[in-house]
Amino acid sequence: MTKRKFGLGLSLMLAAGTMLTACGSSSDEGSSTSGSSESGGGEASDFSVAMVTDVGGVDDKSFNQSAWEGLQQFGEENGLKKGDGGFDYLQSASDADYNTNLNNLIRRDFDVVFGIGFLMEGAVKEIAEQQKDAQLAIIDAVVDAPNVASVLFKEQEAAYLAGVAAALMTETNKVGFVGGQDIPVIERFEAGFLEGVAAVDNTIEVDVQYTGAFDKAELGKTTANRMYSAGADIVFHAAGGTGNGVFTEAKERKEADPDANIWVIGVDADQYDEGQVGDANVTLTSALKEVDQAVIDIANKAKAGEFPGGETIVYGLAEDGVGLADSRGAIPEDKMAQIEEYKEKIASGEITVPETVE
Repeated sequence: MTKRKFGLGLSLMLAAGTMLTACGSSSDEGSSTSGSSESGGGEASDFSVAMVTDVGGVDDKSFNQSAWEGLQQFGEENGLKKGDGGFDYLQSASDADYNTNLNNLIRRDFDVVFGIGFLMEGAVKEIAEQQKDAQLAIIDAVVDAPNVASVLFKEQEAAYLAGVAAALMTETNKVGFVGGQDIPVIERFEAGFLEGVAAVDNTIEVDVQYTGAFDKAELGKTTANRMYSAGADIVFHAAGGTGNGVFTEAKERKEADPDANIWVIGVDADQYDEGQVGDANVTLTSALKEVDQAVIDIANKAKAGEFPGGETIVYGLAEDGVGLADSRGAIPEDKMAQIEEYKEKIASGEITVPETVE
């Protein structure tokens, strides 16, 4: 889906590991075992790259999908086809699939294999030790190995801006946060959101609930139902595919009462399209995490013979690695200006957003 952001332009090829501008293309159904389904638009390359999703799936409208869109973009720019010798993915139905899928792609001779998500940390570490000639990258975790590039994001900074937006827009003085599994990356989202809300008005109540899953939309729906029923008018989710249920609940309420002040703040990718309900839209904004751009950046480095094995690369607001999506007018211009002020203070270091809930 197309990303639109206020005040965020991706930098080109910065030495600190910033990223190439890109728009993701739509997800493919299933993974390929032979390179014949897609042709790229650039000059053909002999470099190949692949990824393994976590349990959220490649079409989670969020984290995994963003990574896959990055690989598709990289493939198009380098004249690659989907499949062996080009770019591909394998989807994990459970955590038992992680090691098998990583090994499968290494045996298929992909030059770089990504493990997408914190949940894959153990599997990537184990495979890196077994396959010392393989080049692996992991998103949202750190694996201390010379053949692994670790990629982290300052999710708390994007979530802080989401919290500011929620605090400025709530009419009930009650908002919600729906997390997936209680792991460090999601705690960073929670911590930033709480800080952002409190920075505007520390009397606003924030209902925090974890569903324990990234692939259970029904849990997202029931959790959001409880929050909206208890008076929250804005719910921010950081729950992958589980968050799709938050959108479903909000859209059903908006459909039943078009005048209802019901909003969702999306995560990772611009989730505006997920909020469409008739002529209305329940997506207030989205906390962006440029996973697709990070994947492209690492792939380009590896292709150039500069694979950052053994390094940890961190993308924050200052590197244009996180941000807030365009609200399409849902947030008035004067409030957008206030959010921009907070963004500038974070990027400059004037505001330091905590990574954990204090």
